[in-house]
Parts: sequence; C-alpha cells; structure tokens
Amino acid sequence: MTDWNGSDLEKIATAEELDLASERSNGTLRDPVTMWVVRSGERLYVRSVKGTDGPWYQGAQARHQGRIEAGGVRQDVSFHQADPDEYPGVDAAYREKYGRYTSIVEHVLTERARTATLRLEPR
Repeated sequence: MTDWNGSDLEKIATAEELDLASERSNGTLRDPVTMWVVRSGERLYVRSVKGTDGPWYQGAQARHQGRIEAGGVRQDVSFHQADPDEYPGVDAAYREKYGRYTSIVEHVLTERARTATLRLEPR
C-alpha cells in the first residue's frame, strides 16, 4: 500500500465530489464519472450505488487503476477492493460527510453498495 501525501489526502477528502476515470485494458482512460468520496482513517474510498453491476465499477475492474481528480488534486491511482472490516468506518464517513442528503446517502449504505467499496491508493 502506498500512503497519501497529507495535503492531497485532506484536499481530496474534503472535496464534495470526485471525478474518476478508470483505465481500459489498452491503457487509455474512460470518460470520468463524478461521485462521492470519503476518508476513513488515512484512506480514501468510493462506492458504486449499483453495486458490482455498476458500469463505472465494472470498468474499474479492467486494470484496477485509473485517475482521480478532486479538490484541485489530479492523481493516478490503483483500485483495491475494501475488506468487509473496513465497511463500518466507510459507512460512518458517508453518514458524516453526506448525511445532509438524507434520501440519497442511504443508497451508498446498502449491502449492495458495500460490496462495491473501493479503496483508492496513489501510484
């Protein structure tokens, strides 16, 4: 695991949204998808509301890497499937950061979304 630079970690974590472009099998980037991003501890996470069937999630599985942009930071990253023991911290982070969107935030707290939790690591 590669650690985030503290400044980049903070900028990305406090950004309202993140743009994620996954890499195709030929190395080119897909069009970016805008999503929520949360920080739990010293790690960053994203989730697919549609679970593992979500189109962007499936695209991220092609090479397990891509590029993100948020909070003025652009970073090439690798995508790592989060372990189930990471889910409670990620759930809490979503509730804390996006809880004001009551009817929406519940969609990223379902078991379907939890199974599609990716940890973002800089590369």
